[in-house]
This record gives sequence, C-alpha cells and structure tokens, in this order.
Amino acid sequence: MTDKRKEREEPKGLPLAIDPAARSASETAPAFAARPAGAPVYHGFQILSDVEVGGFRFGKITDFEAEASAVGDAFVIAPDNSRAGLVWEVSSDRYFEEVCPIEPGRWGVWAVCFPHPMSSRENVRRNLESVLPDLKKKWNEWRAMQDREIPPKKAE
Repeated sequence: MTDKRKEREEPKGLPLAIDPAARSASETAPAFAARPAGAPVYHGFQILSDVEVGGFRFGKITDFEAEASAVGDAFVIAPDNSRAGLVWEVSSDRYFEEVCPIEPGRWGVWAVCFPHPMSSRENVRRNLESVLPDLKKKWNEWRAMQDREIPPKKAE
C-alpha cells in the first residue's frame, strides 16, 4: 500500500529577493521580518537601483531573476522615499486594483498586471512604466492625506 500523501507534490513557494546588506533588529531573523526602528516598509528586500521611471524605483520581493515567474510580489519607492506594495502578474489583461488601502506608512498595496515578462531589467522598467500613471495617482492621494494629518505648528 502506498502513501498517497507522499505521491502529491508539495506546494512550492517562490524565492525571496532578500537584501543581504540590510540590517535586522534581530540576531536570528532576517531584516524583512525584523525591521529596525524607523526602517521603511519592505526593508530587507532588494531595490533595483537601475530600474527607475520618473523618479520611481522598483523593489522586488519575489526573486523573479533567480527563478522565472509570471506572478509575484514587489514594491515601488516614490521620489520622497515612501513606498507601496505590488502584487503582480504578467498577462495581456489590464487592471489596477486595491489589495490593501492607503495607510500612514504605505500608500497601499495594488494588484497590477504587467504586459511584459519579468525576464530582464528593461522589461521590469517597461512594466513599471505601464502602471506608473495609476501609481502616481495613488501616491498623490496618499501625500494629500499626509498633508491633512500634519498638526499645525504651535505659535511660540
């Protein structure tokens, strides 16, 4: 009698794009799991410094360069260094949808569709460019919210 559980393929996750130079607040946990005080969201994941469009940079959580994938997670860094998350897939369909709302430390997480395979840095740049108008709109909404939440300075 064979064990059917052993015959089934175990689920496999995608590789993470861990930044080995990122500082962790823990001696045992990686930086993305133990962000130091004051570190931005997505600290500990790789930022592709050579992928920038209009002042927006691309950061990867899923390491699509280590293992090809048509889906993954990433983030974008705005010119003011604020960040938003991306849940992406490569498809001919076009969408931009909210996964998590805008909050003080992050201008949301967005499900996006990329038209080009994530097979080169140039394609990553082209994909960022394809969703940038929607991202800029959400970033500007977040910035406007931040401006309203800043208390007025007290008169001296």
